[in-house]
Amino acid sequence: MIKYYPYNDLGHHDLGWLDARYHFSFSEYQNSQRMGFGALRVINDDIIKAGTGFDTHPHKDMEIITYVRNGAITHRDSKGNVGRTEAGDVQVMSAGTGIFHSEFNLESEDTNLFQIWIYPRDKGIKPKWDSLNFPKTKVDEALPLLVSGFENDLDKDVLNIHQDARIFGGVIERGKSIRHSITNQAYLLVSEGEVTLDGKILSKGDGAEITDIESFIIDAKKTSEIVIIDVPKIH
Repeated sequence: MIKYYPYNDLGHHDLGWLDARYHFSFSEYQNSQRMGFGALRVINDDIIKAGTGFDTHPHKDMEIITYVRNGAITHRDSKGNVGRTEAGDVQVMSAGTGIFHSEFNLESEDTNLFQIWIYPRDKGIKPKWDSLNFPKTKVDEALPLLVSGFENDLDKDVLNIHQDARIFGGVIERGKSIRHSITNQAYLLVSEGEVTLDGKILSKGDGAEITDIESFIIDAKKTSEIVIIDVPKIH
């Protein structure tokens, strides 16, 4: 089964410095019917104005993944971690027992990113932060694995989280098709471009929940950047 969530139908709040679209209930957007998707709790599609950002604030017992689409974001936290993550790259913060952090757009252009929250497998883990640069080449057969919590993926060059989940992302060239297999259930995001999924056209910012099928085909109508979040049904 596939359920589609067009960008224009998402929750929306514009604070001036932050223009946010919410796939699930969050902050000013309260929707009791959209409280998450299995272990996936948050997907925010954020545009952060140049020179602004999120002041220092706390998190606890959550896996927080940031996929930068345009621009860059600079992270600082109470554990002494500092890092700049730019377009096409990913950072992961395991909040665990508790951590304070800030995220600022120190660039001269707006930054657009997906912020993704996933419930951890266990509470009370040691907080950590990490980031990784990923190849920007277009894919022909499969989207690269970016983030994983599976033990058999630990020897791969991916970011680790504390949940049986995987995040894939990459660019599919116009006219190409790929088949993607699902372990649990998947949430697909179109970061850029236009694709066809089960006969339905999805454009930049659109999302789709995919359940009860083993695989699906993505046809790129335009050169498209895709993110797929594969998560367990319960947390």
